[in-house]
Amino acid sequence: MHHDTDLISIIAVGLAVAFVLGALANRLRLSPLVGYLLAGVVVGPFTPGFIADQALANQLSEIGVMLLMFGVGLHFSLEDLLEVRTIAIPGAIAQIAVATLLGWALAWGMGWNPFEGFVFGLALSVASTVVVLRALEERRLLDTRRGRIAIGWLIVEDLAMVLALVFLPVLASAAHGDGGSLAGTLKSLAWTLLKLGLFVAFMLLVGRRAIPWTLARVAHTGLRELFTLCVLAIALGVAFVSAQLFGVSFALGAFFAGMLLNESELSHKAAADSLPLRDAFAVLFFVSVGMLFDPRVLLDHPWQVLAVLGIILVGQSLAAYVLVRAFRQPKLTALTVAVSLAQIGEFSFILAALGLELGILPKAGHDLILAGALLSIIANPLMFAAVDRWQAKQEAEAPRPAEPEAPPGPSLELSDHAIVIGYGRVGSSLVRVLRERGVPVIVIDDNRDHVEHAHAAGIPAIRGSAAADKVLAEAHPDRAKIVVLAIPQPLEAGEAIAKLRAINPSLTLLARAHSDAEVKHLLEHGADGAVMAERELAYSLAEMVMATPPYRALRRT
Repeated sequence: MHHDTDLISIIAVGLAVAFVLGALANRLRLSPLVGYLLAGVVVGPFTPGFIADQALANQLSEIGVMLLMFGVGLHFSLEDLLEVRTIAIPGAIAQIAVATLLGWALAWGMGWNPFEGFVFGLALSVASTVVVLRALEERRLLDTRRGRIAIGWLIVEDLAMVLALVFLPVLASAAHGDGGSLAGTLKSLAWTLLKLGLFVAFMLLVGRRAIPWTLARVAHTGLRELFTLCVLAIALGVAFVSAQLFGVSFALGAFFAGMLLNESELSHKAAADSLPLRDAFAVLFFVSVGMLFDPRVLLDHPWQVLAVLGIILVGQSLAAYVLVRAFRQPKLTALTVAVSLAQIGEFSFILAALGLELGILPKAGHDLILAGALLSIIANPLMFAAVDRWQAKQEAEAPRPAEPEAPPGPSLELSDHAIVIGYGRVGSSLVRVLRERGVPVIVIDDNRDHVEHAHAAGIPAIRGSAAADKVLAEAHPDRAKIVVLAIPQPLEAGEAIAKLRAINPSLTLLARAHSDAEVKHLLEHGADGAVMAERELAYSLAEMVMATPPYRALRRT
């Protein structure tokens, strides 16, 4: 029996190559995005060997875009934006304008028409949220003033690009002359605005109630797979229905679905349960983008590639630095924001793909954007390292730091304390018991809400990944007595255990596990003990059974 295996091939080969190159990029301390894009180049039509089906790749990438935008909406924080709105909103708009103008000027120099230059410049103006968040988290900057400004800036950029995805098709129609006169173009824009308004009104009036209500009802069933299926159905279903009924893009529908779901108390569970599938399709999206990249552009147009890289690394970064300084912010804050914006990523790819599809961006423009993204993402860690060295030098020369940024919440200056990693249901209950018995505790959690709840309870807490060196150092493991890893991620826990053991060999390290294999993994990495939740639950239930009248006599014997 013959089977058409193109779909299986692209998923199997694409994910396998992406895994190998992503792991290699991570080993080289680069963003895994570099590896995923290069995986697309490897399986694409411009390199020898296996060639994946481009049409299927594009359809898979559409799902990737929807789930990617759903994730953006799920983590969208209006509170973060409002906190730094006086800097982030005008600053981001001005920086987008500067970068777009620089890109337009380069396109004009290459002989492209003005509209192609506009799309090209717009794609060069938006940084990758994934890359920035990772860099800020590694440096413990998420909860600092400069970190919040950078995040607020990114939120404004993301919102601007979401609107661009809505209006580009209308503007493309006008550019091709399909809209007729100026009056016809304005009529199309007005109609698009009306449909957008109807969509937003529908989502706020109906979706805002229906989506959290549906998720809560499904959660009450206790079936995890049904809950995960509900989250994915909401993400993809809202995207599809919004496109069919209101004519808005899949991306915008998915973004709104995530944003409204973010208001639900179950949003964190929804994010966690949908993460594996979102990550897998996001990887396929980056692979499909890489498949469109022709590496010959690096040899055929080196000066244009350097010019694009100059706009990304120098042009928009310098604009951001000047703008932040104009708001009377310290040099370190301006440098952090500027370096954060010195790369482009997922939104640039989405805009470039849409521009190519609509015929408002030449193939060469798409290749230059991808080349700029690859090279800027590679260069970005080096720029952050340069800022780190400059900061260390300034702090060494000055008796007191010019820009002190005390961590939020109660003081972390404890000794002989316990470190609890994870402040979810298990961790928060453990912390409560320890504090009732007089044990000083410091919490580590990468969830902002969990950290804020800990602070509200008067508990010192650090936001970040337990596997990050700076996060661990801030908890003072050298002065601690015990560390309990209450997180359900054994890989992260194993890495943290190995680092903690190296920092303080006398620490008692206890961890949480869900299987015998996880227990073995944690013990091999240096844990003194690992508690398997299911086994302890079974023991507790057995004790309760043996305490009941029918079996009490057996217990005595």
